[in-house]
Amino acid sequence: METIIKNRIKQIKNGDQNAFAEIVEFYKDKVFQLCYRMLGNRHEAEDIAQEAFIRAYVNIHSYDMNKKFSTWLYRIATNLSIDRIRKKKPDYYLDAEIAGSEGLTMYSQVAADVALPEDELESMELQELIQAEILKLPEKYRSVIVLKYIEEFSLKEIGEILDLPVGTVKTRIHRGREALRHQLRHV
Repeated sequence: METIIKNRIKQIKNGDQNAFAEIVEFYKDKVFQLCYRMLGNRHEAEDIAQEAFIRAYVNIHSYDMNKKFSTWLYRIATNLSIDRIRKKKPDYYLDAEIAGSEGLTMYSQVAADVALPEDELESMELQELIQAEILKLPEKYRSVIVLKYIEEFSLKEIGEILDLPVGTVKTRIHRGREALRHQLRHV
């Protein structure tokens, strides 16, 4: 797949604007999910995901063809999400949309014929609680926790996305987990 993406990037660099539409179509859900997990708000995530694609298109000439395009794109999306978090007022989270309350597309991948409705409700409530606690983490821990446990990137990929050494990524994951453990100790 990466070969196809790189061919499309070459086409874009040669002036074919339509080739970028294929890239957007391929990555749009993944970029949105990343932004949504970082921000906890569907509308902001849509805005930031769109902005990430715009930035990628405008700056496509600076993309290094020797590296994975997805890592470069996720780095743009993550940085834009962090910028949005920094610009928010601290009390904004009181009104923020809780992940999992609309559509339950991320965590609830349980087969309907196996789980009882009570179990699903309990699981959904726990997922919402965990997501709410993730949103309370400082951005440097939130970004690595989302990339590692929600988006399932490797430590190396996280380091490339955030432009951090792997050792720093490991430390932030550890400290983020400890902070979550502390926040969830009453559960």
